[in-house]
Amino acid sequence: MGPYGRHFVTTELDQRLPLHLSTVGYSEHQIAINREDGFHCFHWLHTVEGCGKFTVNGTTVKLSTNQGILLKPGVPHSYSPETQTWSTWYLTFDGALANPITASLDLQHMLPISWDADAPLATIHEHFGEKCRYSFDFAGINGSLEVYAFLGQLKQFGQVRGQPSLSKGHERLTPIYLLIEEQYGDPHLGLERMAAALQISSQHLNTLFRKSWGVSPYQYLLQFRIQKSKELLVSGPNRAVKTIAEAVGFKDYSHFVHTFHKLTGMTPVQFRQQYS
Repeated sequence: MGPYGRHFVTTELDQRLPLHLSTVGYSEHQIAINREDGFHCFHWLHTVEGCGKFTVNGTTVKLSTNQGILLKPGVPHSYSPETQTWSTWYLTFDGALANPITASLDLQHMLPISWDADAPLATIHEHFGEKCRYSFDFAGINGSLEVYAFLGQLKQFGQVRGQPSLSKGHERLTPIYLLIEEQYGDPHLGLERMAAALQISSQHLNTLFRKSWGVSPYQYLLQFRIQKSKELLVSGPNRAVKTIAEAVGFKDYSHFVHTFHKLTGMTPVQFRQQYS
């Protein structure tokens, strides 16, 4: 694939979108760049082949293959090749919700982000190259969707400071998901049994779950049980609520009603009346 670059005119309509694409491109021989005033919008750059050095906020880091960096608008920076050939891919974007979206995804700024060679990010330059080659329309909502898809991949597959990616974290927890799916109706299913399924400590399992889901394994189990109870409340309109509570693993009926109300804002009976 040869080099390419596209710059998109930003209209007033684009500026109202949550995200909009500004530029995208691939360079086979990246030259040295120095931006004392930064870039006017969010700027992403990553290495496809070779290695370059990137200086931002007084710190210089190296960007090797499958490593990139994300900058907010107006952040002074510079970068230059470290190897004879430094191939890079870049994408710049902005939008009415660019700040809160990147913040909600908890994407790291000014730090190298890496990914495995089999992750979609490793070939994203080819994905955009094909679309640029065939004059794909990146204006308006199409460009907005492309930016959001890219940010989603960055969240899912990106690794910072040697920490496993979100996708790897979910993959490691697969035995727990299967255990909960098969045994959620057992009231004795708890943290110790879940930890034993991975042969790790309960504390370590708590840490893994909070990194992947933001909740503890027990909270995840409760949410799963409540979701299953919703299905039973709707599919079995004549089934007693108490028997449904027992079927999804609650030994205490009042605990079930309290948990259901806490998570849904209504009682099981109210939910059944509203959705049956």
